[in-house]
Amino acid sequence: MTTCEEIETDSRPSVLSRIATLLLFLVVQGVAIAIVGFAALFLSFEPVWSAQGQPVALVKPANARSGSLLLKTDDGYADAARLGIDVDLTVSGPTIRARVTQIFRNPTSNWVEATYVYPLPAGGAVDTLKMVVGERVIVGDIKERQQARVIYERARQSGQKAALTEQERDNIFTNSVANIGPGETVLVQIEYQEPVQQSGQEFSLRVPMVVGPRYNPAPVVQSVDFHPDGGGWGAAKTDPVADRDRITPPVLDPAQNLPVNPIAITVRLQAGFPLGEVKSHHHAIKVESPDSATRIIKLADGPVPADRDFELTWKPAAEAAPSVGLFREHVGDADYLLAFVSPPAVEQAERKPLPREVVFVIDNSGSMGGTSIVQAKASLNFALSRLQPTDRFNVIRFDDTMDVLFPTSVPADAGHLSSATTFVNALQAAGGTEMVPAMRAALTDTAGSDANTVRQVVFLTDGAIGNEQQLFETITAMRGRSRVFMVGIGSAPNTYLMTRAAELGRGAFTHIGSVDQVEERMRGLFAKLENPAVTGLSVKFSDASADVTPAAIPDVYRDEPLVLAARLDKLAGSMEIKGRIGDRPWVVTLPLANAAEGKGLSKLWARRKISDAEVARTTRQVGPEDADKTILALALEHQLVTRLTSLVAVDKTPSRPDGEPLKFTELPLNLPAGWDFAKVFGERPQLPSPPSERRADANDARLQFAAMKHQLPMVTPQPATVMLPKTATDAELKMTAGLILLALSLMLLVFSRRQTFAR
Repeated sequence: MTTCEEIETDSRPSVLSRIATLLLFLVVQGVAIAIVGFAALFLSFEPVWSAQGQPVALVKPANARSGSLLLKTDDGYADAARLGIDVDLTVSGPTIRARVTQIFRNPTSNWVEATYVYPLPAGGAVDTLKMVVGERVIVGDIKERQQARVIYERARQSGQKAALTEQERDNIFTNSVANIGPGETVLVQIEYQEPVQQSGQEFSLRVPMVVGPRYNPAPVVQSVDFHPDGGGWGAAKTDPVADRDRITPPVLDPAQNLPVNPIAITVRLQAGFPLGEVKSHHHAIKVESPDSATRIIKLADGPVPADRDFELTWKPAAEAAPSVGLFREHVGDADYLLAFVSPPAVEQAERKPLPREVVFVIDNSGSMGGTSIVQAKASLNFALSRLQPTDRFNVIRFDDTMDVLFPTSVPADAGHLSSATTFVNALQAAGGTEMVPAMRAALTDTAGSDANTVRQVVFLTDGAIGNEQQLFETITAMRGRSRVFMVGIGSAPNTYLMTRAAELGRGAFTHIGSVDQVEERMRGLFAKLENPAVTGLSVKFSDASADVTPAAIPDVYRDEPLVLAARLDKLAGSMEIKGRIGDRPWVVTLPLANAAEGKGLSKLWARRKISDAEVARTTRQVGPEDADKTILALALEHQLVTRLTSLVAVDKTPSRPDGEPLKFTELPLNLPAGWDFAKVFGERPQLPSPPSERRADANDARLQFAAMKHQLPMVTPQPATVMLPKTATDAELKMTAGLILLALSLMLLVFSRRQTFAR
């Protein structure tokens, strides 16, 4: 029989064991619940871990920026490891021949399909694709876009190595590569032709290195287009950026990641005249001088991250730059001509200059965060300081909302300028980029066709939007007597948008890449605004039959050359250019026999004719079908990549074994230099509607701007600015879910412990 003492003695280990087991259960339960919460929180950062242990972000085809090679996986697209990028530029007088080479490797044990997205100059004529995979060299041919895609897909499915180059925008291209074997190294080479740029005494080239994140407005209200001959039936347009998935890139937060995507640059500059200063504005360089007219330029510190555009300028050794250039090339049965003519800087006649109305528009959206908003505000303040007492002006600021400073344009007196300066200095960057309503407000001309006033719109932005076509259509429909001058801000502006908007607005484009350039570039802009343009331009050939581009010769502003390209049936006689500088006639005659040999002029002519057709399509001078026929014919004849044509290359020999699937992996990309990651990705507007217009009183601009940002009560009874609805990004939603799960796990742990001790 067991005694009480024995029972107490035997029960001690049992009680201790139960307590220990219970504590262990609670710890395990709490840890398990906490792990779920932490896991959800961890997933909110959205990395995918590669075999090398590097965090990478899944993306969609064609969503990456310069130098990314996307590999297709079951979950999405990811970047392959990058070994390097090499850009080789040869400047031959008026033209640039560029070769961009990217080297990648497939670090996986799988066969992969890759997509590579990159920016190029908006005026570049892309005509060559070469792909080296292992020991195979694949050269591309131009085909119609749909046909090229079919050829590529068939090769991909058959296990053949294939390459495809497609145009997303005039300045964004996509390469796809099929059937890259395990451990193979891939070399992708693109070549393009473009003209040298000139402004006054300075010549320049620009290499875009990064496609910044684009703001893509989502549709809210359908716009219906009824055709006159449609019998009552029309079409509803619902999405201003139908290809948003192909132009929206993922980016790295530079505060938490080291830069990636190294790039090396070499420029062989053969100017054709003795050279003076050669300058790189955003990168340190080293310069060799084989002779007086030649320079070899390389990056001083070797490869650099591709996070900003490369800009190189050069000046002649003499005090005055050449004012005329004439170059020719014979291709097939035609001669091609490229002419540069700089009109003289003639002051207007004795009468006083016409008074001006200047409307300034400044972009203070999230993509302008960081150094860009500093540059924009400094530029606008400089512009305000240059206004004359006889001028009238107004200021508009926009993100996904909009403010117009004064009800109408006001005199540029001390009081109004002080209010405008206060308004500008209070600006902060945040929100989306609803550019179209701001442009519409700027082009609204309350004064009508006042012949005694010159009306100018100065638009400061980085152009980081995907709905460029909507902006172009707005300018075409509303420009009236206004002239639109675009000022590109930041390290990687959308130059396609800038140049096309300025062309349609009969103005000019200026780029400001750093605060150091503000005064110099804005002085150049005001030289254009304050001095008469060369208008009414026309060209006539004495003996040759010519097809000249641009079709509608634009006005030329001070320090700008007139650049003409022509296709001739014979190189004979002369070319006469006529126009008016202010109120004076101007004529120049160029004998064609004096033209020097040029390179790639036929490609430049064809590319500019394609641009003419795109402009005519936008302005509805020709129908979409006729414009597309013209573009397609030019692209096929001159072997160029366009919206309607692609480069495709197929290796005849299958390389991927039957039954072996296609897989893939990835590497993240840089944010453009100077951008603020949180301003761009902190929150994104969804389902935006046109912003309402609120006019700010000149005496309390700062207070009203603060009220707009923080929804404070207004001092004066003005309609409240409509803030467009915003939703969290996927990362924010997942982070919120993770925090909620973590909080619930802790609450459950505390509740479980209370129940246990209650027993």
